[in-house]
Amino acid sequence: MATKRKKIWMWIIGTVLLLVLLFFLLAAAWAWKSQQSARAMPSVGKGRLELYPQFRSQFVPPRDVAVWVPEGYRTGDSCCVLYMHDGNMLFDASTTWNHQEWRVDEVMDSLMQAGSIRPCIVVGIYNTDDRLNEYYPDKTWQEVSEDSRRKADTTLLHGDAYLQFVVMELKPFIDERYRPLTARENTFMMGSSMGGLISLYALCEYPQVFGGVACLSSHLSMAHLPNGVDGQSWATGFRDYVMKHLPEANGSLIYMDHGTEDFDADYGPYQEQLDSAIAAKGWDTGHYLSRVFSGHGHNETCWANRLHEPLQFLLNKK
Repeated sequence: MATKRKKIWMWIIGTVLLLVLLFFLLAAAWAWKSQQSARAMPSVGKGRLELYPQFRSQFVPPRDVAVWVPEGYRTGDSCCVLYMHDGNMLFDASTTWNHQEWRVDEVMDSLMQAGSIRPCIVVGIYNTDDRLNEYYPDKTWQEVSEDSRRKADTTLLHGDAYLQFVVMELKPFIDERYRPLTARENTFMMGSSMGGLISLYALCEYPQVFGGVACLSSHLSMAHLPNGVDGQSWATGFRDYVMKHLPEANGSLIYMDHGTEDFDADYGPYQEQLDSAIAAKGWDTGHYLSRVFSGHGHNETCWANRLHEPLQFLLNKK
């Protein structure tokens, strides 16, 4: 009998110790997860940043969304809205993979304080592991040569789905939560590299939603698809798509630029061809601006150093 009671007590003590150990393991895991989340949460020196983790969509996988609002902003203030891709690279270099950032909060704040641009909130849409496919303008592939189309699997392209997420799910949420100015002339999009391509594509696909776009270092020289698809063929197809679907001349704002170093060194001829085609459609420099920045490369530091240019072009006080 005593032996049986001893076994029972040993079982109870063992169970309690196991539960205590499990509790501490769970507490440590929770603390680690909290620490990782806190480390990943960007901080800003100007304005305020509000993070919406794992924003869900029926079109694309969930991703974080960060909304920057100016100093003194109150819900319902008369503000424009700028949707920016690669939201995880915009605000805080300590949380980015390459320790660079766009310095969006500092540049926006300085321009607003100087009265150079209209008040604006920034919606930073984080990228995912499927970034290249989500930023790829699907329908432009229809304009590429048949030979090039045969070489690549286009079923992986999700640019249309990504824009559906932005227009049909994210924008209504932002409009309801922040109550900004919602008309197209107050709604803009900006991105770099592949983000530049999807921004121009967004204006072509949703001209009733976006009044202007800024496309920095747009990746015009290759398709980012497998099997050695010819870059010139794709660039020509992209240009043909834009020419067919661009909104009426001078009814929107389009800013494009590129540097002269790194990937940007290849963009010049492709950008010039696109510039000429758009100018031939009747666009003037007050509505379509294309710039070249000598010495600038393909990185966030360079985009930050010239960010004031597209912001002033899109958000200029009229």
